[in-house]
Amino acid sequence: MVIDMIIYHGSIVAVDTQKILQSNRKLDFGEGFYTTSNREQAVSWAQTVAARRETTAQFISVYEFGLKEALMNLSVVRFDEPDEAWLDFICMNRGGREKPGWYDMVLGPVADDNVYAVVQFYENGVYDKDEALKRLKVEKLYDQILFHTEKSLAYCRFLSCEALGGSA
Repeated sequence: MVIDMIIYHGSIVAVDTQKILQSNRKLDFGEGFYTTSNREQAVSWAQTVAARRETTAQFISVYEFGLKEALMNLSVVRFDEPDEAWLDFICMNRGGREKPGWYDMVLGPVADDNVYAVVQFYENGVYDKDEALKRLKVEKLYDQILFHTEKSLAYCRFLSCEALGGSA
């Protein structure tokens, strides 16, 4: 595997073995293993999970990622910006209407708390699609990379883990 980039996963545990996890929550890109190329975003995720689980344990796991090979060999859904296709995809997954089996990975902007509010207003009919997209364009969005299938995990190799604080 040719390494193109370093990616991160924020959690309350060290994750040296990546797994496709089933979630009881409806997530932006569906079920799988979520990462980001932005270390600050991974730290934020670790803090969010720690607060949700009422623990002080926080870890950043670091991975090598063969992006170019993954793009050549896998079925990848890629969003370069929060556009209409991205909004529809997020709403499909969060609404539990995911169509399993048609992609291995997803790359695109993460819907943080501010973005999530816009998406909720859109889903509830407060904003139409044009208004929602206009509001999304002004948000600073980090990326997320979802490994959706076991096959996709072959392009992600564990490097190290950093404890940010607390204990498990």
